[in-house]
Amino acid sequence: MTTETIAAIATPPGRGGIGIVRVSGPKCGAIAKQLSGKCPPPRQAVLSTFKDSQKRAIDEGIALYFAAPASFTGEDVLELQGHGGPMVLDAVLTRVVALGARLARPGEFSERAFLNGKLDLAQAEAVADLIEASSHQAAAAAMRSLQGEFSQQVHALTEALVRLRVYVEAAIDFADEEIDYLADGEVLAKLDELRQQHQKLLQQTRSGAILREGLRVVIAGQPNVGKSSLLNRLAGRDAAIVTEIPGTTRDLLHEQITLDGLPLHVIDTAGLRDTNDPVEVEGVRRARAELGQADRVLLLIDDRQGLGPAEQEILSSLPQRLPITLVFNKCDLSANEAGEFTQEKHTAIRLSVVTGAGVDTLVAHLQQAAGYRAEDDGQFLARRRHLDALDQAGSALENGRLQLTEYAAGELLAEELHLAQQALGSITGKFSNDDLLGEIFSSFCIGK
Repeated sequence: MTTETIAAIATPPGRGGIGIVRVSGPKCGAIAKQLSGKCPPPRQAVLSTFKDSQKRAIDEGIALYFAAPASFTGEDVLELQGHGGPMVLDAVLTRVVALGARLARPGEFSERAFLNGKLDLAQAEAVADLIEASSHQAAAAAMRSLQGEFSQQVHALTEALVRLRVYVEAAIDFADEEIDYLADGEVLAKLDELRQQHQKLLQQTRSGAILREGLRVVIAGQPNVGKSSLLNRLAGRDAAIVTEIPGTTRDLLHEQITLDGLPLHVIDTAGLRDTNDPVEVEGVRRARAELGQADRVLLLIDDRQGLGPAEQEILSSLPQRLPITLVFNKCDLSANEAGEFTQEKHTAIRLSVVTGAGVDTLVAHLQQAAGYRAEDDGQFLARRRHLDALDQAGSALENGRLQLTEYAAGELLAEELHLAQQALGSITGKFSNDDLLGEIFSSFCIGK
């Protein structure tokens, strides 16, 4: 437990009815006495006058004291709830610092809660995610993460992994026994069961990461197929300029959209074609660069012309791993029926941006592709680093299976299980480093 006492304004900048100065550390009791004449009884709200060094009143409000370890940070915590004017709050904070506290770094209160065992790392991250949630679904999912649902699943997977690791290492220690425990099929069965459990958690985490960070959707295609019109239709407003002139869009247009709770980062790109216009050439270059960073590409096609050589060339130039949806626009002009079908092994959707026919089908397809369900009570929020850790654990489990089935190498299997355990431990902070903690908590707001 640290010997320093930290303080910060915990309410947003600006003017409001109430403003809060939060203090955490061993000097909280002494600061309360010098500031208001007494330290409040633990967990009781006390009307207090906050005074400066000359005993002049700075503000009047509520003082709350939480004695360690029964507090958010696990340390003594003092909350001073006064009026929400910036000058008043600054005066109270200045007085608290003069009495022995220092200004808190961004996220330092949550960091102390983690270091003092009040939250694990995934729960601490959920604090920031709850504050930043952009939809009711994201807020509910962040709350489930904060309450430990994600961490519990990670712990359950880790415990199963540790049990298998202990079994394997015991089999190695008793290699002289007549029974070959590594070859009796039980280890392989347990390993495959563990891999299935890992895959289920990985899928849930992918869905949770998309709910937090949004699905990055890039709209691509030739000029004048309706890319900007589709962006406007999804956004529900005229976010992009639409004209009959080919090449109107020359730069990337970004729009944040929420579809039934699913956050989307939609990027409209310049039409992909050969051109001598230097401005349009740069737009095409940026469009192709953006395609490589997409979670999904919507390749727009004029439904009257169908999938032609130009679209085939675009498809062949895209990364193999990239999920692609073919969107055939202008079905109101081609007289084809709107709906979903399959073409060239890709999901295809026929629609009309002008009339709106088929747009709901596209929205449902994007939600399904993201693994998103609007009424999923079991969903939790996750981050990209959680996905990276689970991917590392999955690779270790795959390598371990190879060592067992191909080489019967129990020692190497045990080592891969150890690597998987470390990767999972990095999610909750059991195995972490100072650089990781600094990166995570520096993104928090001050006072949290």
